[in-house]
Amino acid sequence: MARAPARDSRKSIFDPVHGVVVVTGAALPLIGHPAFQRLWGIRQTGFAHLVFPGANHTRLEHSLGVYWVARNMAESLGLADEGVQAVAVGGLLHDLGHGPFSHTLDPTMREVLGYGHEAISRSWITGAREAELRPPREAGPTIPELIESNGLDAREVASLVDPNPPPRRAAVLSAILHSAIDADRIDYLQRDAHYTGVAHGAIDSVRLLDTVRERDGQVVFAEKGRSAVEGFLVGRALMYSSVYYHKTVRSAEVMAQSAVERSPGYPDSARRLFEATDGELLARLSEAGESSARRVRALMERRLFKRVFGLPTVEGSERRRWLALLRRPAARRALEDRLAERIGGSPGSVLFDLAGLTARETPGSEWAKVGVLEGERVAHPFAKASPWTELAHRPPALWAVSVYADPAYRVEAERYLRRRAELLE
Repeated sequence: MARAPARDSRKSIFDPVHGVVVVTGAALPLIGHPAFQRLWGIRQTGFAHLVFPGANHTRLEHSLGVYWVARNMAESLGLADEGVQAVAVGGLLHDLGHGPFSHTLDPTMREVLGYGHEAISRSWITGAREAELRPPREAGPTIPELIESNGLDAREVASLVDPNPPPRRAAVLSAILHSAIDADRIDYLQRDAHYTGVAHGAIDSVRLLDTVRERDGQVVFAEKGRSAVEGFLVGRALMYSSVYYHKTVRSAEVMAQSAVERSPGYPDSARRLFEATDGELLARLSEAGESSARRVRALMERRLFKRVFGLPTVEGSERRRWLALLRRPAARRALEDRLAERIGGSPGSVLFDLAGLTARETPGSEWAKVGVLEGERVAHPFAKASPWTELAHRPPALWAVSVYADPAYRVEAERYLRRRAELLE
């Protein structure tokens, strides 16, 4: 069992978003663990730096920020110290399972492994992942040992990070990390806005934390915090459309997905790629066959695919067919290659981006649950028709379906895809 740090031991970390972040308790030894230090090598916003050159911040910075916001939110709610420490540690460790370039490879991870990064984060916190990856002779204290030596329950922390099944503790701890306005979003919207230079995410986090309240296990906000809540809604909607779903960012991300999917021996050969850092992934793919290496060279030289066709909406039977392709990546790749062949291109020279399909499902439904106090009564103003509700329901992706093509085949692809009916032949 790891030795607990002295109670008065603490470190101050200077952060460009939150100022001084004070790290204490279980978080102190955890930040030195190899699984946490790996996050230095994972860009927070994937390939957004190809559009916003300052976006080179990492998942480690974000994780420290979530730790600090979660801790402050729990303290603002007047929770007991054990709950404050548990949710703060959950915020610190919530992104341990991310693959290279953050969310870029999430669909590929689910195809290969059958689960997403949340489950991997849980397995690190419970110790299952560490037992698999770290030989005993190299292992220091495990993550659950470090957590439990500080008086916390590792499985309880894991259930806060990946709430499936729901945590045994009060639901409010889970809500601090998983709700429409949670510690994760409060940090990443501000952090991503800071580093991209896009002002939309400049939310009033001080006011949000000052007005946060708890009612029946849910996080709500005092009436005087309504404007901060509305500002958060606006910031989140605009950051998604202008940064996270920017068409050029999405081009780079589908190219990276394609480089992994078209590597020799896929999917079995890709199982260990999700443990890599950004640089390690590019290095491995550079040696993984000509198709993958060609994509990597293009990414590193910023020779990106061009969007040649888009469907802003798809309805009825057409929508069902696109969703079927989303669920069956092998069928989607086969269709990509048929289109590539028809325009004279090689396999992988035409790529589909279907992320907008799920992004448009119920984008504003979670906002209906945001509570604002009117006296002692919890109201849900964003469940009603209003300009704010319309913005909340605005799809984060402008296109339900996008088609990208190698620049060498751009003209041929645009000419061929003018006839929409041929897309799903």
